[in-house]
Amino acid sequence: METYDLNSNLAEDIVWDSDIKPLVSDLPDNVRDIWLYGFTEMLNNAIDHSSGQAVIVQLQRTAIDTQIIINDDGEGIFKKIQRELQLHDERHAVLELAKGKLTTDPDRHTGQGIFFTSRMFDEFAILSGSIYFSHEFNKAEDWILERDGFKSGTTVFMKLNNNTSRTSKQVFDSFSSGDDYAFTKTVVPVRLAQYGNERLVSRSQAKRLLAGVDKFKVVVFDFAGVDAIGQAFSDEVFRVFKKQHPEMQVMSLNANRDVAQMIRRAESTDT
Repeated sequence: METYDLNSNLAEDIVWDSDIKPLVSDLPDNVRDIWLYGFTEMLNNAIDHSSGQAVIVQLQRTAIDTQIIINDDGEGIFKKIQRELQLHDERHAVLELAKGKLTTDPDRHTGQGIFFTSRMFDEFAILSGSIYFSHEFNKAEDWILERDGFKSGTTVFMKLNNNTSRTSKQVFDSFSSGDDYAFTKTVVPVRLAQYGNERLVSRSQAKRLLAGVDKFKVVVFDFAGVDAIGQAFSDEVFRVFKKQHPEMQVMSLNANRDVAQMIRRAESTDT
């Protein structure tokens, strides 16, 4: 475990070369590549965006896997996104991050770092404020939970099997198209748009889900964990939005029978 001063011209590549790379140097090339990408992206977020004073990096390695925790004492990633984008709730920030092109500093960042990092690792989580976001590679659902109490700063957790066959290129390719490898596809976890027992029924909820997805050529709405949707919600996503963006492919995934029926009804409605 090491603590770094965020006010001392800290550079993520220097920390990687001096402190992290020696501890993973014997791992397979593909595993080191994933750690290089994920660690430098997440530490850079703390350096550029946290407005904190210090960041703590912890690395734990076993014979099976390696995990790294990056914890800064700044404003908190969800709170900052809520403030910068004037969102109603911190939880809305998680949904925006999950889409893949959100950034509060477009001159210096593409907004893709968290999206791709979360999909490279076996386990990825962010804890900030009272919000906990988790993505696991082999599970369909992303999780957003609220906890009692408020924790300042941002904690990022990453875990990866030491002998995974996964490569960073495979992850990039699965969301890219064409020879230029442009980031053109996103998978939006619809479950993140609902809170607790709230049902997805309104057009305003649908518009929240749709915000920013027109930056992509292909958008897949993942309905894992969503039991039902309302007519207005479905109509806004699968008829109105599709009609407004005929150049886009809009698809659904993991929809149960009731949700799939509501989607088909919206897609078959002419007016």
